[in-house]
Amino acid sequence: MAIRVMVVDDQAVVRAGFAAIVDAEPDMTVVGEAGDGVSAVELATREAPDLVLMDIRMPGMDGLTATRFITAPETGPRVLVLTTFDLDVYVYEALRAGASGFLLKDARPEELLTALRVVASGEGILAPAVTRRLIDTFAQGAPPPPAVTGALGGLTPREREVLLHVASGLANAEIAAALGVTTGTVKTHVNALLTKLGLRDRVQATILAYESGLIRPGGGSSPAARPAGPPSPWTP
Repeated sequence: MAIRVMVVDDQAVVRAGFAAIVDAEPDMTVVGEAGDGVSAVELATREAPDLVLMDIRMPGMDGLTATRFITAPETGPRVLVLTTFDLDVYVYEALRAGASGFLLKDARPEELLTALRVVASGEGILAPAVTRRLIDTFAQGAPPPPAVTGALGGLTPREREVLLHVASGLANAEIAAALGVTTGTVKTHVNALLTKLGLRDRVQATILAYESGLIRPGGGSSPAARPAGPPSPWTP
């Protein structure tokens, strides 16, 4: 079945351009377009798309608020945020509101289509060129939610280790190579830690790792994230 996509942007020409790129793909179809947040929420409710391509800065209800409404239902569509700015606090807040990732508007068409397919498949995606800078900048001032940090205690040592690798931007195959296990085993650990932490995808897991102090801005893990003494005989 084709991926049902909704395009939201306050500039009609930009919106039409994105819609044309998406509609040209045999595995995707545009089910609606909106020029502001209010219209986006109403259209998403009516059309039930699989994925929303969301502009972040719009008059009236912005993309951040719209994202929060659209992703609130458990079965709500996934949201991929588009932004002109590679360091924008609203993008970070959109990820916290439930978006599954963000991409810069100057991304090439093939990058946009790849991102849409990744997000539609259930994964999260962050613009590679700005991921670390964005999180390093804004996660420093985000207070750790007590309920979330407490949930980290329910992770096994291996799941915490996998979470650290996820937060470092490694793909499943790279994590598998680092840990000496199969990709399938990594997927099992990722799914388990997402379920335990009540998260939708790897993007939210990355943000949680920073907010909770499990990993420090700049890429290093906190002392609490590392086991004390000799390595434990963790099993995959």
